[in-house]
Amino acid sequence: MSEHNDDLKPLAIEGQLPLKAVGIENLKEGNPKHMPPHRYLHPWFARRPTPASRLAILASVLPQDVSSDELLQWMQIGPKELDSGLSEYVERKKATESERNGTLGEHYGYPRPFTQSPSPSETKELHSLLRNQWDGELPAILDPTAGGGVIPFESIRYELPTSANELNPVPSLILKVLLQYAPTAGSLGSDLDYWADKIHDRARNNLEELYPESESGQSPDIYVTSYRVECPQCGGDIPLIPKWTIKSGSAVVKPKIEDDRTVSYRCYTDLNHPDLDDFEPNDGFVDRGGEADCPHCNVVTEGDTIREKFKNNDFEYEIYCVRYIDSNGKSGFRAPNQTDREALELAKERVENDYELSTILSVERFEGYADRAVPYGVTELRDLFSPRQLISHYEYLQAFNHYKPEILREHEENEAEAILSVLSLACSKFIDRNARLADWDTSKGYPNPVFKGNILVFTRVFCDNNPLLGTMDFNSLYEKVRDSYEELVSYLPEGSQPATITNEDAADLTTGREIQAAVVDPPYYSSIMYSELADVFYGWLKKYLGDVHPELFSDGLTDKENEAVANPERFDSVSSSSNSKKELANEFYENKMSEIFSNIYNQLSSGGVMTVMFTHKETDAWDTLAKSLINSGFVITSTHPITSEMPQRANMRSSASADSTLLLTGRKPHEERDTENAIPTLWSDVEADTRNAAKEAARDLLESGISLTKTDVIISAFGPTLRVFADAYPVVDDQDEEVPPRKALETAREAVTQILVDEYLEGMDVDILDDVTEWYILCWLVHEAETFSYDDGRQLGLGIGVDIDEIKRSTKTWRKSRGDISLRGHDGRVQNINEKPEDRSSRLPVDPDDLSFPRSLDAVHAAMHVYAKRGETETIEWLRERNFDSDSQFKATLKALLQVLPHNHEDWEFARDLAVGRTSDALDLDFNPNVFAEDGNETTQSTLGEH
Repeated sequence: MSEHNDDLKPLAIEGQLPLKAVGIENLKEGNPKHMPPHRYLHPWFARRPTPASRLAILASVLPQDVSSDELLQWMQIGPKELDSGLSEYVERKKATESERNGTLGEHYGYPRPFTQSPSPSETKELHSLLRNQWDGELPAILDPTAGGGVIPFESIRYELPTSANELNPVPSLILKVLLQYAPTAGSLGSDLDYWADKIHDRARNNLEELYPESESGQSPDIYVTSYRVECPQCGGDIPLIPKWTIKSGSAVVKPKIEDDRTVSYRCYTDLNHPDLDDFEPNDGFVDRGGEADCPHCNVVTEGDTIREKFKNNDFEYEIYCVRYIDSNGKSGFRAPNQTDREALELAKERVENDYELSTILSVERFEGYADRAVPYGVTELRDLFSPRQLISHYEYLQAFNHYKPEILREHEENEAEAILSVLSLACSKFIDRNARLADWDTSKGYPNPVFKGNILVFTRVFCDNNPLLGTMDFNSLYEKVRDSYEELVSYLPEGSQPATITNEDAADLTTGREIQAAVVDPPYYSSIMYSELADVFYGWLKKYLGDVHPELFSDGLTDKENEAVANPERFDSVSSSSNSKKELANEFYENKMSEIFSNIYNQLSSGGVMTVMFTHKETDAWDTLAKSLINSGFVITSTHPITSEMPQRANMRSSASADSTLLLTGRKPHEERDTENAIPTLWSDVEADTRNAAKEAARDLLESGISLTKTDVIISAFGPTLRVFADAYPVVDDQDEEVPPRKALETAREAVTQILVDEYLEGMDVDILDDVTEWYILCWLVHEAETFSYDDGRQLGLGIGVDIDEIKRSTKTWRKSRGDISLRGHDGRVQNINEKPEDRSSRLPVDPDDLSFPRSLDAVHAAMHVYAKRGETETIEWLRERNFDSDSQFKATLKALLQVLPHNHEDWEFARDLAVGRTSDALDLDFNPNVFAEDGNETTQSTLGEH
């Protein structure tokens, strides 16, 4: 513990924690079939797992001498009959998970923790310990950026005094339901059902004609809908459909080009039908870049032209498939008929001829960092919906408002507000699957949610859902919300007290009570633009509840000005050559987080604790977090990495969010540090300590058995590094210039990368390689994927003296992909040896005819190319001509690629082929390639927990 903290009572979070067992439970909870009920209550973003949240809360307030077994018992992890060895038990069960018979719950022998609350006796025992630790009082818990409410909900399950704050009104409504109505109004089941039925029946009467049955009694479930525009050349219809698959392996649509320059469709559920011979379902009329081929005259219409048509409302909606439900309740797919088209036209006319429908939600949207829809004319909230979608949402709103006065009359105020709030969440949840941004999942034949990612993407195919029956009908969505609410109520102890809920900027928050512990899951820098995304719901929720919760729904849109995110688009109008909008956004985020942490510091009692749950990869985000913590006066006392997310697939690792969460804890000392008059520490005196702290943390993690990716090992070492840096703060260089935390983090990254090299490249000295080859190998080693954050790649380059921007054009080792780095394989770097030299692409830097190469990566990539194009025999001659049998750098690079590339990567297969057989003899290799190919079916690198 820091010298500044010697007089504070130590806490459990400042000691050893059962991280591996809790991480296992986090991953179990991530199963999409068995998630906690708050996940189904209403969409929201980046909710933390229950076990991680419980650990952060309990370990932040319990004394340090609490054992891991006691902590896990209070967290409801492990069988009740087991008094000791709970961590080991959970780890053994995890190790034998693949051999289990029966369900996961049966295998582990205890219920999922989120379904279990502490018993009265456990709560009594827990409270007794807490009062001893906190001078006779129960510690009050604060979550100042509560989001979806997992942390404060778990706090009230342990009957701790709880305060929750959230700036955004959409999650603030979720918090009211979770933290106020669930403990005070309690079960509402029969009342909710009564009013939901009335609302549904009233809306049905005004919607039935828009969802007509076909002549064969097939009721529409989902209209798979696209757009059509007029060809500027011939005037014919161009449906903007990218591909014709409806459900992989089950159904496709085939277009028919009509003589009148229209397009009709036929749906096939027999994929062996002779009509489908030579038909390519992936060849739609529009490509990924937005260009469209006219099916009548074959003239290409540019993407910019099509976007202009959308901006000018010069398009029509095009149904090209209908998912239906027959009289037996079975679903299927069919082509649209005339009745379907007439219903679509009826909806359009109804919107045009009804003043209220034609003007509802005419609120200009905020075009921000997360928005990819505005360029297609989606400029107002109403533009998020097609005419029929707009009507369906409107009719449920009208029915809700019709019965609202009755609900308020017939129920006590708190109960009435609870009923109205829960019902509005059900209506709002329907938006997530019934908007123009909710696309069609061709793998499942099912609608995707609008928020399958954290951006708003215009999609050329969307789902127009029938709210009256079927896959996404109102009743099924309402029942999910109702069941979620009722389950949440059942988790709360009898007589539990509600949390205090505020809807304020966390930087200005006043709780009105003394707080002992703040548990914070802060907004993640630029990862999620919460307010931009929330606007999709906000407009409708304001219509539902503006008079019930005026404090939440008084503004036109959600608050963008005070949101603690780094949103560059907010600063577009004030940026300049000296201050880019990204730099201004970063500066705003840093200042805002400093203000929030300073405010938390002021709210805490002397000796109080703040535990930050941070899940982010980017150094900028960590630099900001560290500066904010230090400037606020906190003394960093502990850091713990915990597996919190399902490991991302290799092709998804570009996300800025890490797979693990770091619990970073700071204490409010009894005597505040005088940072203004503190004697600065020289960076040269601190550097070695930060490097050693990072290395020690990395080695401990590698030995711990905690399942982390290599990137997460680096991130997890940031915590101990920051502790060293914070204790030495302020830090200056030899020129007396202040050194930011970023410098310590960069040092940590370099140090841990070397540890990973020693651990996973069999002690190989990568320093013998040229810088570019070393950087390329390290990128694959650390990130385990070809696409990852640009900042991560740049930092890795700086550590070994490579400016990645300088090498981009000359070496073609990487390219930009949506702002990220995407590494190139041999196929994207080597000229075609089978072409004449004068015909080869000069854009590719590697000429396979060269007798020597400036980089060993070039040589190995050229060898792969020759092997692919000319075969083994010519490759042997090629290798001997260039003396690669005695080239240690060539062999080291080949060996390293075998170790770092995923086994499903084409280059790994060529590296393996070069390392076996006659080419291996020609190279005189001193290693066995089979060591790196234990499992021929492996598709990614192994994780740390497997070593």
